[in-house]
Amino acid sequence: MNKKLQFRHELKFFINYHQYLILRQRLQSLIEKDQHANESGEYHIRSLYFDDINNTALADKLGGLRERAKYRIRIYNIQDNIIHFEKKIKMDDYIAKIKEPLTRQMYDEIMAGNYEVLNVPDSPLFMELYDQMRHNLLRPKVIVDYVREPYVCHNGNVRITFDKELRTGLHSTDIFDKDLHPIRAIDENFIIFEVKFDEYIPEYIKIALQLEGLNRQSASKYVICRKFLKTNTWEDY
Repeated sequence: MNKKLQFRHELKFFINYHQYLILRQRLQSLIEKDQHANESGEYHIRSLYFDDINNTALADKLGGLRERAKYRIRIYNIQDNIIHFEKKIKMDDYIAKIKEPLTRQMYDEIMAGNYEVLNVPDSPLFMELYDQMRHNLLRPKVIVDYVREPYVCHNGNVRITFDKELRTGLHSTDIFDKDLHPIRAIDENFIIFEVKFDEYIPEYIKIALQLEGLNRQSASKYVICRKFLKTNTWEDY
């Protein structure tokens, strides 16, 4: 494991709406809402995921590789004031994230195929992306769209999220397209429940998370949304 990166534990679950209501009621009295959430306690996330000519990110996930990575551009509330290019690294149950801010102009250049804007020697991530795009044909693949209800606990640096209304952009790849109307990627009764933490989860949160039928599952939003574009049987999951 690369000790220079800050790895965190990540646990994922599929839950139904009834389980969501129970967990939310328990957690609301124990931990805080994320300060970035709106009055409803939510914010909107839209990500554009990239993959190479060999669909390495998809194949590695479906193959269950212990170490794998994904690249994405992420925005919030469909605004262009905050745009990040991110690399998410997964190692067993641990995750780490590296990100760099993008300007809207840089985003537009990337989408137009001008990858020279990523030729920034001072940014290892941009240089890695630049190399991937030139040599491995890393390209935009699918838009992943959802609403997040986030909670935080400073003890253990715990972050708990309910990701709702997961949608896919199908063949569209412009996250700022005003005519984009993503379609549901999973049943509306299902919610992706995620728990992230550094070294430990406080005991009172562990107790709150004890719920019959709550079992860890693979819940990759990228894979779920890519299934609508699959052309090969190996892409099944």
